[in-house]
Amino acid sequence: MGDLRVEAVGDEGTLRDWRYVHNLIIPTDPLSRDDVRERAGRNVLEVAHLGDAVVGCTTVRPPRDGEAVGTVIARVLPGYRGRGYGELLYARGLARARELGAERIRTVVLESNPEGLRFALAHGFVEVERYLLPGDTVPFIDLELREPA
Repeated sequence: MGDLRVEAVGDEGTLRDWRYVHNLIIPTDPLSRDDVRERAGRNVLEVAHLGDAVVGCTTVRPPRDGEAVGTVIARVLPGYRGRGYGELLYARGLARARELGAERIRTVVLESNPEGLRFALAHGFVEVERYLLPGDTVPFIDLELREPA
């Protein structure tokens, strides 16, 4: 894990890699390059590499509208799961959310990602809502951290 490199999305290469991970893990809501650029303007997006290989990405949505709720999403490609990369990415995202003023933490997982759901539940998150985006058939699951991280 010492060779894992995590960098902010800031150029075309990191944007492309972040988009690749997101669209592979969230195939029901694929994002365009412009969508990712827009998200990078309002959220903290990072991408993780092991050498030249893309391992995963994170999204931290800072608190908004006077709410002290931040969202931390860590995504790890299937071939890299179970090696501690999710732990590292989640810890980075959680620390960043707290730096941005989050007192409560949420995450969101696509129902078709059982590993992601198990990871969230194992880290103290509890389900608060399920919803479908228009035209979708696979629900998203919103979870909130209920135990101290």
